[in-house]
Amino acid sequence: MNTAPLIGELLPQAVTIAISPIPIIAAILMLLAPRARSVATAFLVGWVSGIAVAVVVVTLLSSLIPAGDPDASQPVAGVVKLVLGVLLVLLAVRQWRARPAPGTTATPPKWMSAIDSMTPVRAAGLAFLLATVNPKNLMMAVAAGVTVGTSGADTGSVVWALVVFVVLASLSIAVPVVGYLLASTRVQGALGALRDWLTANNATIMAVLLLVIGVTTIGKGIGAF
Repeated sequence: MNTAPLIGELLPQAVTIAISPIPIIAAILMLLAPRARSVATAFLVGWVSGIAVAVVVVTLLSSLIPAGDPDASQPVAGVVKLVLGVLLVLLAVRQWRARPAPGTTATPPKWMSAIDSMTPVRAAGLAFLLATVNPKNLMMAVAAGVTVGTSGADTGSVVWALVVFVVLASLSIAVPVVGYLLASTRVQGALGALRDWLTANNATIMAVLLLVIGVTTIGKGIGAF
């Protein structure tokens, strides 16, 4: 498989990781905190590192699966994708049921209250955990890694595909952080409005995304047999 088709296969997973309301809200809160520049920059570094480590590890493990005829069935990859798809659909249902009732305000995670006093090292560690331990992001990294690792593409295509995947998955954190570093006074108002909207609609956004990607992944799993 060439680079372009491989990147196309990874786009849904990369976008799903990128549209992660909780990490985006955390990054925005850091940008509105006293030590915004150092803490938010460390958060971005931790986020990029976490995504890269997760997808590279899965890709390396998936590459151990014996290569076969690309036109033949791939039952191992198919089973992995089917399981991932079902888990994503179940996670979507859970997110939908957890959405706040109309007229109520969503309660943010308790750790967000400590962001004002967070050090750069802790911010980087938090971002790494959010990128790798979060079930949704982990499943997206697994799906992407399996796709790349079983693609049979050459090393150059694999490297470029993974680089593009990590960049796309990191854009939602990189854009506000870089925007703040370049023009902090101009973006503060927009950041506050975005934070409030994401907090109110977090569960709904994730439920829809997970359902769409879950069904798509199930379809790819069926097609692998």
